[in-house]
Amino acid sequence: MELAVIITLLFKLLMNVLDIYMILLIIYILMSWVPASRETTFGRFLGRITEPYLGFFRKFIPPLGMIDISPIVAIFVLNYLIRRGVGEVYYLIIASLT
Repeated sequence: MELAVIITLLFKLLMNVLDIYMILLIIYILMSWVPASRETTFGRFLGRITEPYLGFFRKFIPPLGMIDISPIVAIFVLNYLIRRGVGEVYYLIIASLT
């Protein structure tokens, strides 16, 4: 296979993984409205996957009263900064190969 094709496939795979992770984050955040749902097997599984990422933002962003805005910032960073950064790196690599 050509190197550009392999890099394109890896880029698409990484973007799909980031999309799935974003969906899992949103599900976990919505599960906070029903606290008992986080005690299920699925809730604990999501917690193990998402809490390290969300916990990073909770260290720096204090809650505003009863509202925790750190998940909003975490989703923003994942969706715009990380995805855009990965996209830019991909385009730079592809441009250097052609």
